[in-house]
Order: sequence, then structure tokens, then C-alpha cells
Amino acid sequence: MTTIKRKIIEIDETLCDGCGLCVPSCAEGALKVVDGKARLVLDWYCDGLGACLGECPKGALRVVEREAEDFDEDAVVAHLAVMNKQSKVAEAHHGMACPSAMLQQFQPAGVGLKTDTASASALSQWPVQIRLIPPFAPFLQNAHLLIAADCTPFAYADFHCDFMQDKVVMVGCPKFDDTQAYLNKFIEIFKTVPVRSVTIVMMEVPCCAELQYVVRQAIAESGKDIPLDEVVIGIRGQIL
Repeated sequence: MTTIKRKIIEIDETLCDGCGLCVPSCAEGALKVVDGKARLVLDWYCDGLGACLGECPKGALRVVEREAEDFDEDAVVAHLAVMNKQSKVAEAHHGMACPSAMLQQFQPAGVGLKTDTASASALSQWPVQIRLIPPFAPFLQNAHLLIAADCTPFAYADFHCDFMQDKVVMVGCPKFDDTQAYLNKFIEIFKTVPVRSVTIVMMEVPCCAELQYVVRQAIAESGKDIPLDEVVIGIRGQIL
């Protein structure tokens, strides 16, 4: 393909933290997170207009002028068709067909800080159920994971303030859910996604011990050295 001097996106890898917020803003599908960094898939997928610039919280994206393959609209159409097909397959495989399970990443309402009337939400992504979060979710990249038994936010009053700030939340019940599916998912996440740390918050009841076992086993089988913290909440709401 012939190269020309034109405007195109450039990514500063020293600034990029792999959050993936730029990816959905590119209508041509020219951006992808690979090995914890945003990458330009192919030069001819990028139109150089810079629609993704405002989505990067680190300022890692900029438009430069350099020699590059010319933008190819036909190639983009074919590329988007493939991406759409892959997305539908992934949704069917991971149970993501429900619109309420659409992946979303956003700024917390108040980073969990208390106001005069109530505590603001520290939640920064959707969905939160372990079963609904696929390993390819962009908010998992370089995340501090909070894996919580779903009873814990009800028992511990300051859950948002004390546990959720700056963390990606994955919630489930090891008593009623398929823990083998949990194990398989966590192994895949830990193997393929750069996770900074994991915090488990569980209840003192015996069934919650299965969540602890699953996460420990998944980290071990992933072969990664991931910092792990464990917190046990009593049924009266105290940290044990």
C-alpha cells in the first residue's frame, strides 16, 4: 500500500496506562489495548481526525503528521464487520447479550467520600457481577481488583468509602454461583490481563471461604505474582 505524509494518531507509551477509554471513541476501530498499552491496529484504519484525544485521562494521544498508509474506508468497513461479529460471539459466550450488562466505564460520582447527607458512590464501571464481566473488559486493564462476596456491602456500612475507591469491583456469591466458572474466569483474567492487585472482601460465614480458595487458586495457576489482600466481615458489620 502506498504511503503518504498525513495526519495520524500517535500514542506515547510512557504516558499510556492501558485504561482503554480511547478504544470505544474510535469509530473506525483503529485502537486496541495490547500488553497493557493502547496501540494503533493499522495505519490505514486511522482517519487522523483525533476523536479519541479527549477520552485519554493521561494525555497519551496526539495527532502527528508523518509518512503512513493512506486511510482506507473500505478496509475500515470490513474491519468493523469482523469486530461486530467477534463481539456478538463474545457476548453469546460470556452471557453478555442482555442490554443491562453492557460494558461501561465512568468517573465515580464522588469517589466514595462522605457528604453532609450521604456517601457518594465510588463505583467506576458496569457491570459488577463476576458472571457478567468478560476477561476482555477494558476496565480490567491495570486494575486494582476488589472481589467481594455480595453480602458484604450490606453488612459493612462504609463499603464504598473503605474498599471501593480506585478499584474495579467484581461481586458474586460462592454459595449459589458456579465456582468452577469463577475459577476459569479468574485464571483467564490473571493470565491475560495486567492486574495490579487483588483484594477479597468476604463474610465470616463458611460458604465465603470458597471465594477465598478460588481467587488464591486462580492466582497460583496463572503463574503471576499478584499482591493479594483478604478482609473478613462479621455478620454484625465489623472487620474481623
